[in-house]
Amino acid sequence: MRNTLDIEGRTLSYLDPGGPGRPLLALHGGMSEAAALTGLAAALGDRWRVIAPDQRGHGDSDRAAHYRREGYVGDAVALLDHLGLTGPVTVLGYSLGGLNAYHLAAAHPGRVGALIGVDATVDIRTPAGPQWFDFLAALPYTAPTREELLAAVDPAALPFVADGVRPLADGSGWRLAFNGEDMLDSIRSCEGDHWDTWLASTCPALLIHGRHSRALTRTVADAMVARRPGTSYTALDGDHFVPFTDPAGFHAAVAAFLATL
Repeated sequence: MRNTLDIEGRTLSYLDPGGPGRPLLALHGGMSEAAALTGLAAALGDRWRVIAPDQRGHGDSDRAAHYRREGYVGDAVALLDHLGLTGPVTVLGYSLGGLNAYHLAAAHPGRVGALIGVDATVDIRTPAGPQWFDFLAALPYTAPTREELLAAVDPAALPFVADGVRPLADGSGWRLAFNGEDMLDSIRSCEGDHWDTWLASTCPALLIHGRHSRALTRTVADAMVARRPGTSYTALDGDHFVPFTDPAGFHAAVAAFLATL
């Protein structure tokens, strides 16, 4: 069921089935939305209550003034407070969501009882060259019709945006699920060395890794597991997008870890 939360005049939209299952806060990746995690929720069944927000600037949540880590983490805490989940919950995050998840665990250790990072690295560098900036900066955001909006998108970018196109709230046209300039801000705010934050939490953790990922190399993944006590490792045969190219393997890895808690 989709619900909304007002955070100082800004809407945060989230999916929450309710029910008696153990709470699992699930944070999607960049340029995505909560709906990308509905397959995981279905696979886990009633034992787990998968609460998945559209993170700021994504999906049906409003755009934000900034996309720094404290903003993403603050939204997650506000959502947990809103739902009355004051004790520790399990937090899963993919890519951008994984970065936000382990920052949440470090900043609020009493709120996170276990952590699942999905191809989330600790050393983030934007790829060299202008292609990333061209791709995002050139994206349209709105158009009078869905067809006009998609026609204005570079064909190479269509896989990232086509499924998220939606009507504007006032009925005046259509928009993408995110603003390209916002995503540039978000990417830039992720850059840097996050080792201290990764090592700051002590709860049980699982790192799920796509063996052929260029976002998280095997060398860095091995070091993340070795240096952080209580961290287990599952490798899947895929790239950075392995939760969606191997959903069965992803769901099984998450379920196996959750069964140990």
